[in-house]
Amino acid sequence: MKKSEFNFLGDDMALRQDSEKEPSVELFIKAGHDGENVGNCPFCQRLFMVLWLKGVKFTVTTVDMRKKPAELKELAPGTNPPFLLYNGTLKTDFIKIEEFLEQTLAPPRYPHLSPLSKESFDVGADIFAKFSAFIKNSPNNTFHEKNLLREFKRLDIYLNSPVPEEINLNSRETITISKRKFLDGDRLTLADCNLLPKLHVIRIAAKKYCDFDIPAEFTGVWRYLQNAYQREEFKQTCPADIEIEKTYFSVANKRK
Repeated sequence: MKKSEFNFLGDDMALRQDSEKEPSVELFIKAGHDGENVGNCPFCQRLFMVLWLKGVKFTVTTVDMRKKPAELKELAPGTNPPFLLYNGTLKTDFIKIEEFLEQTLAPPRYPHLSPLSKESFDVGADIFAKFSAFIKNSPNNTFHEKNLLREFKRLDIYLNSPVPEEINLNSRETITISKRKFLDGDRLTLADCNLLPKLHVIRIAAKKYCDFDIPAEFTGVWRYLQNAYQREEFKQTCPADIEIEKTYFSVANKRK
């Protein structure tokens, strides 16, 4: 078990008053195979990114699932990471935790992270399921590969389609290809916190075990990933590649 403290100021965070008391926030996430560093868990990374973007002071504790410490068994019996302690109150279920953080850590002190467009959440909803079916089957199974590519194509079209803000800002010229950095615009939102950890897993695991690369023709997807890897909130919360590879080693070995 390893505990790390973070106190980052998000790019969009409003100015705070020094007299305001910070909440006590501790996020528990899955540890890697060494029992200490960040493990492979897209849902854990999702909440890690949310807290970082909120700009709140928080602590991250990695939990070795092979030998869960006695104090954690008492704190959250029967619960696997991610879970959260907020001012001493246990919060479970990553979706409910995210909703709680968005409502509680709100302006003017903390930024809202909800995307403007619902489609920013919906567009990548099936991509991880298609990847899971693909990696569980033979690499020669073109059916599952086509399904995965179809989802990447859908995502690519969305990322290359201008959002209303781009069209309004450039009303005198016709914008045909979006230049935005992320799903909903030029700022990271909850939609990105959901999708980016999954895309990172797909990129590493599919290459390792299926020799699959995201096609270069999906320029929107690659622009999105390149912009994301330049952001500390994403890059520094990613598990090491070896953690992802070890997670999917047994999955790949069970294929016929």
